[in-house]
Amino acid sequence: MKDYIIVTESTTDLPQDLVNELEITIIPMTFGFENESYLNYPDNRELDIHKFYGRVKKGERSTTALVNSKTFEEFFEPILKSGKDILYIGFSSGLSGTYSASLIAAEELKQKYHDSKIICIDTLAASMGEGLLVYYAAKLKQQGQNIDEVSQWVLDNRLKLCQWFTVDDLNHLKRGGRISAMTATVGSALNVKPILYVDNEGHLNSVHNVRGRKKSINSLLEHMEKLCVNPEGQTIFISHADCLEETEYLAAQIKEKFPVNEVILNFIGPVIGSHTGQGAIALFFLGKER
Repeated sequence: MKDYIIVTESTTDLPQDLVNELEITIIPMTFGFENESYLNYPDNRELDIHKFYGRVKKGERSTTALVNSKTFEEFFEPILKSGKDILYIGFSSGLSGTYSASLIAAEELKQKYHDSKIICIDTLAASMGEGLLVYYAAKLKQQGQNIDEVSQWVLDNRLKLCQWFTVDDLNHLKRGGRISAMTATVGSALNVKPILYVDNEGHLNSVHNVRGRKKSINSLLEHMEKLCVNPEGQTIFISHADCLEETEYLAAQIKEKFPVNEVILNFIGPVIGSHTGQGAIALFFLGKER
């Protein structure tokens, strides 16, 4: 069986130790403040994640950029040169043009490396939802499954990946055009917290609103109770925008209610965090449908 490398972007929000354990290649995405530009690595080497969220909370606006086809070629080609194939598991096409850029790079490189495989998969997911699919794919690879078997598993299961979010700061949804300025103002005054999920097209959608932070976190748990299938043995991911205490509360509730294998927590990185703001919490698990 020909060896292959799993490649993804830093939007998976996987912790560095897990990246090392899974032996995956991470392409860093770009973010920045006004005249500053940084690359987002899993270990946040270019800008401390607490400092990032501190600046966002103070009102500084962070912007992001997709990975272009040239960058994909720069990461893909050394792998192909080494004689290995590539399984790229990418950021939702419903949220970024990054996946489209990967396809352009793959077609270009296939003209040069005729005997190599480059399989590109759109996870239709973000943050540790994308990361959860990468996690399971890497575990299957470590168990000896070949590139076709692993890629088929991802395709078969990506629409079973449940991705539920809540945000604390409505102004970031307003800036992204997801709610009106009036809704943001009134909602903030009434302590309204939106509950959102990622749909089958990889878009972020608001489902309903609740009053109060704790209710919004409990609502994530309620959606898991409705949708989760065979929780025993599952690894659950929760990502958060610098609000560890509340995230640990959610993790404890999940462990109490479900016989899951483990719950892994990590920060929402600065690329996704630029759009959610400080205080967002996202829950990821496998269910019967999104």
